[in-house]
Amino acid sequence: MRNIFKKFNTLLALILIGVFSANAQDNMVDKVIAVVGNQVVLKSDVENRFLSLQAQGYTSGSVDLKTEIFEDLLIQQLMIAQAQVDSIEVTDQEVEEQLERKMEMYIQRIGSKEKLEQYFNKSILDMKNDLRDDTRDERIKEKMQAEITKNIHITPAEVREFYNSIPADSLPTIPGELQIQQLVKYPQVSDDEKDRIRTKLREYRERVANGDSFATLAVLYSEDPGSAQKGGELGYTPRSSLVTEFANVAFNLKTDKVSKIVETEFGFHIIQLIDRKGERINVRHILLKPQIEEEKRIAATTKLDSISDLIREDKMDFAQAAFYFSDDKDTRNNGGLLVNPYTGASKFEKDNLPPAVSKAINELKINEISSPFLDITGGKEAYKVIRIKSETKAHKANLADDWSIFENMLTGEKQQKILNKWILEKQDKTYVHVDDSYKNSKFRFKGWIK
Repeated sequence: MRNIFKKFNTLLALILIGVFSANAQDNMVDKVIAVVGNQVVLKSDVENRFLSLQAQGYTSGSVDLKTEIFEDLLIQQLMIAQAQVDSIEVTDQEVEEQLERKMEMYIQRIGSKEKLEQYFNKSILDMKNDLRDDTRDERIKEKMQAEITKNIHITPAEVREFYNSIPADSLPTIPGELQIQQLVKYPQVSDDEKDRIRTKLREYRERVANGDSFATLAVLYSEDPGSAQKGGELGYTPRSSLVTEFANVAFNLKTDKVSKIVETEFGFHIIQLIDRKGERINVRHILLKPQIEEEKRIAATTKLDSISDLIREDKMDFAQAAFYFSDDKDTRNNGGLLVNPYTGASKFEKDNLPPAVSKAINELKINEISSPFLDITGGKEAYKVIRIKSETKAHKANLADDWSIFENMLTGEKQQKILNKWILEKQDKTYVHVDDSYKNSKFRFKGWIK
């Protein structure tokens, strides 16, 4: 089975699934085109994915593209149906973590959170809501596949035999990869600026208490571009999708009550609870972002220069400096190493680096430290210095340098054989009904048509 969803390697193709899904019912007459167990496949499911792939110029090599998409959806629903039988579950936290990784990829591709929201005219939370159900299905499918193939074992002898079976001119070219360390300083906000922001938010709280509409105030004054136009409303959101400080206050509010002032990494908020359904809440908020004085920016870059000098003078290494001085909680405990959101590993192809980092490494050699530079992510200013920890050049794959690649290729082949066998067996044992309009389709697995 070829999984076409693994080909979604561009921002546009990935995010369009959610965008088109949100509008599918308005743009077509939808209907159920297949039932697998107690799972259904909708015509819009096929059309959405077709549009996404078509947008990046993808064509099917052997069968009609819509047929290929349809069959992949049938296989996915077959696995989800079996996952229910086997009591394989996915937690809300797993789904939210997967959504966070997707958002990180999208933001990295387009350059910033603001650009992403502007491009699709949706807030990050709206995009997550659009993608949540698909993401849950993807995660269940992944778990089911792992369960089906859990007993695969690969020996070193098998890897060597597999490598030797590949013609030399068919060996893949491995792109060059980098490991990047960073040290981050956020310019501090002055106490006077914090007081100014708090005074404004206290004024808005009083206005709401005196009868003004919270939603109207959010439209007028909130600096969250994703929610301001909707009166500050975020939509039904689980705790795991919200930053801790915000969630701790929001989940303890009573309906229509307005919170105290909450400080998060994004700025200062006041929050109003609209409704709660189980472990999801719908709130409005007004966000104000403190203005940073130029002297605070200079102080941040000066501090980075001083730390960089300590590293250059061998008074501490980069990893120690990141641990003691970096303000970035996600990288300071792992030596400052950036994590690739596409792979979860610490190596990047140059084209997959965040734009500001990619620009900063242009003149760097291995182990050199960059000059401080500005990187704005999530609307927040960060000043950074980076270092190339390691670099591998593009090369023809070989067993000495790329053992894990061939081990993974062989594992994938074995997994595919087991999955193919499993699909054929489950087709016989599972109720499957395919709409008559698809009964002449050329499927890879013949058992869909009963």
